[in-house]
This record gives sequence, C-alpha cells and structure tokens, in this order.
Amino acid sequence: MAASVRGIPQDIALIMAGHNKWSKIKRGKAITDAKRGNAFSKLSKEITLAAKHGGGNIDMNARLRSAVLAARAANMPNDNIDRAIKKGTGELGGAQIEEVLYEAYAPGGVAMMIEIVTDNRNRSFNDIRVLLSKNSGTLADSGSVAYMFQRRGEIRLDKAAATEDQIMETALDAGAEDIQEDGDEWIVYTATDQLFQVNSALREKGLASRSQKLIYQPQTTVTISDVETAKSLIRLYDVLDDYDDSQNIHANFEIDDAIADQLD
Repeated sequence: MAASVRGIPQDIALIMAGHNKWSKIKRGKAITDAKRGNAFSKLSKEITLAAKHGGGNIDMNARLRSAVLAARAANMPNDNIDRAIKKGTGELGGAQIEEVLYEAYAPGGVAMMIEIVTDNRNRSFNDIRVLLSKNSGTLADSGSVAYMFQRRGEIRLDKAAATEDQIMETALDAGAEDIQEDGDEWIVYTATDQLFQVNSALREKGLASRSQKLIYQPQTTVTISDVETAKSLIRLYDVLDDYDDSQNIHANFEIDDAIADQLD
C-alpha cells in the first residue's frame, strides 16, 4: 500500500496513476462498445449469472443488485433487465450459461485473466486458444497467473462529481479499501462483499458511479515502453474483448505515456 495522504491511515491512501495511456485507451473502447451494444450484452450476462447463483430477489442478492445498478447506469431498458433476471432464474427458456476463467500469457511477459460466459465450454476453450495463438499469446496452466491478481470491487466515478476530500471521506467511511485517481475518473476499490454497500453510500451522497463491477486487480504491473509490444498487447486485448463469449479481460500492464503519440 502507499503511504498516508492528508492524515488518511497508512493502509488506505489515494494512489495516483502514473502511466495512464492504457486507461485512456480502455475508456475509449468502453464508449465504442456501448455504442455497438456490446456493453448491454455483457451486462445482461452478468445479471443472468447473478440471478442464477443467488436468485432473482434483488433485496436478497447483493451481486444481482450490483449488476442491475450497473445496467441502469448504462441506460439499459428495464425490459432487458427483467428478461436477463428471468433467464437466470429459469423462468425463460434457452441454453444454460456458465462462467469460465482462463489464464494466459501475452507479449512482454504480461499476465491475463480472461472471464468467459458460455453455453459451450469446449467451444469457448478452443476459440480462446486459437485467438491467443494467432495474436502472440498462450494459455497458461491453472494457478500460474491467478496469484498475480486480487479479486476486488471497483467503482468508477466522474472526477468532476467530487473533490478529493469528498470522495475520500464518503468512500472510506462506507468501507472502501483504496481510492485511485485515473485521468478524469476516481476509482474506488472495495472488498468483494462491500461493493454494493459502498456504491449505495456514494449514491446517497449524490455521487453516481459510471460503473461498478468485480475485477481481478493486478498486484504488480509491467510498464510497456516498446511501441511494437504495446501494439501487440492492445491488438490481443481487443481480439479477446470482442469475442462473443468474453465478459471481462484483465491484464497486468500499463503503457508508458512516452510512447503515446506513436500508438495514436
């Protein structure tokens, strides 16, 4: 953890993002995905899975509450949300889906965690293996990459919505673990079982989140300063993220701002 900031305890402090070119690229991709409808598809799958594992009662299922809030924040129609819940509870027919997690190595020694939601595990495995092999990546044995990541809740808010003092006071009082400044956003990290509670506390203070979800956060990162390696990584990330069964792609790299212009 970082040192204390403005009297915040040493184990909970504001972390400034230094190499944020990759963050900017991901935010741009998220906007593009939303326009294409990809975001709705992923949000629907998360709602369905949450309802499948914890039931369709939002008040009794924290994961479902978080998924529905994220969908509403993305302006998903209520009819879509209701259908996704009913798919999860079995009220609507269709193929059963399941979550699968793949570990992989990417160019530059980068580690990846690939979250898949599929109705055919064998098909998805073969597809991911081919996508990796065609884009300079390889599948890793189970456990060889996972130890480099920590499962956490992530809440992203518009930086203009709150001052540093406001976000620190509200989020930390609600039980947040860390807060990071990343470009035009605040990122609030929580324990997995505190995501809904912290996000609710922020909303009560008028701080609406751009997104909230569970992530695999890298414990250490690799800073990429070689242009060709950076291009290869972004290409691989895009291919995996665009795959129909992909839910989330997590990687432990940052791109040095010094090569930003060359990437553009």
